[in-house]
Amino acid sequence: MLSLARDLLPTKSHFPTVSIYLLLISSFVCFVYLFVSVILVDTSKFSDVNLSSGTVHAPTNLGHIVFGIASNKNSWPKRKDYVKLWWKPEKMRGCVFLESLPEDVKSYDNNSISLPPLCISEDTSRFRYTYRNGLRSAIRVARVVSETVGLNHSNVRWFVFGDDDTVFFPENLVKTLSKYDHGLWYYIGSNSEIYEQNRAFGFEMAFGGGGFAISYPLAKVLAKVFDSCIERYPHLYGSDSRVSSCLAELGVGLTREPGFHQVDVRGDLFGLLTSHPLSPIVSLHHLGHLDPIFPNMTITDSIQHFFKAVAVDSQRVLQKTVCYDRWFFWTISVSWGYAVEVYGKHMLLPDTLPVQATFKQWQKGTLLAGAYTFNVRQPHHDPCQRPTIFFLDHLSSSSDGVIISHYKKSYANCSYDMSSPRKLEEIKVFSHKLELSDKQLQAPRRQCCDVLPSSAGKVMEIAIRECQEEELIHMHA
Repeated sequence: MLSLARDLLPTKSHFPTVSIYLLLISSFVCFVYLFVSVILVDTSKFSDVNLSSGTVHAPTNLGHIVFGIASNKNSWPKRKDYVKLWWKPEKMRGCVFLESLPEDVKSYDNNSISLPPLCISEDTSRFRYTYRNGLRSAIRVARVVSETVGLNHSNVRWFVFGDDDTVFFPENLVKTLSKYDHGLWYYIGSNSEIYEQNRAFGFEMAFGGGGFAISYPLAKVLAKVFDSCIERYPHLYGSDSRVSSCLAELGVGLTREPGFHQVDVRGDLFGLLTSHPLSPIVSLHHLGHLDPIFPNMTITDSIQHFFKAVAVDSQRVLQKTVCYDRWFFWTISVSWGYAVEVYGKHMLLPDTLPVQATFKQWQKGTLLAGAYTFNVRQPHHDPCQRPTIFFLDHLSSSSDGVIISHYKKSYANCSYDMSSPRKLEEIKVFSHKLELSDKQLQAPRRQCCDVLPSSAGKVMEIAIRECQEEELIHMHA
């Protein structure tokens, strides 16, 4: 390059003319450089840019994810309806792993268009399993990780693993993973809600029922060493413990994402759902051990009803917004797409955020009171002193793109006066579709809401919006 530059140097006799040419060429090169730079900066708004390496990627989508679902021939016929709730056959890749085909495989084939394909797990009898009273199928389930990688799908960025009763929220899963560089080694998931479960099995372990994600380059390496690693852990109970231990040997720790939910509780999940973290919901587990999340429905029907809101605005689902009615001095807590709670008194925002303990312990007699991994508050012992609850009824939209979610009152035998929120029959919530940017995903902020003037005495209307820069969420005098 230096010799080429020397060749271009002008002779004394032609210096003025050649200088002009060099000046023009230099100006042209500078112009092209600036033009290309502007284009790259502008297009970065529409592409994933890895700032550390400078590479530009198209946005992550469902086609970049391969799923590995652990099941068995006895549970699959009962639980396949859970998978059917979220599986999108035209957009998703992956497999459900069984030890052998179920007896009703013919009926499965007739309905397989809405389900992932079945894969038969490899033989694991060569591996030792020494956990007393445990299930050695944990080894087979653990190897779902390496066998899913072994499917050799192309153009993969993430491998995602879960159980046959894990319900994923696909668009939110994509959005959550998109904020990470899939070219790096990532192990992403979350813990149990129960302190004792984490103490026993590991705070640095992603619980498998809640689901977890492993980036492509890490999964490829893990698959190569996994069998040799499994041999060192015959004493562990579960499959997720083996995955976590092998990743620890590779020097990789857990990246926690609170949208993954193991749900190690039983009964009424209302308290957990109405106090969701400021991040998109990614998964729910153990639905068969829970009450239906909507009244007067079956478990499956209630999740299908919930997915109506997910289909309209998945990123806003369960996001908690709190506002205040100045006239009646009410506190209104909106968990979008699920429920609205109206307290007949003034409550400070921090007092509304802890999880209401509406659920029961996973195992009776083994959990110390309050030993959860989050703050809890007990519902008032008098049901008539609790907030009035309105559950999602249906959704509609206006011509200008405003989403209207309608919530109907869940009735209770409590008397009220005209200043009581129990006089309300319906709440309408107005919002725009939530499109979280990478910055908002990494630094989330709760949105604000306003109680609107209503033309009907039994209907309350609320508008959700972004908070102003210095706006505080509190009761105004």
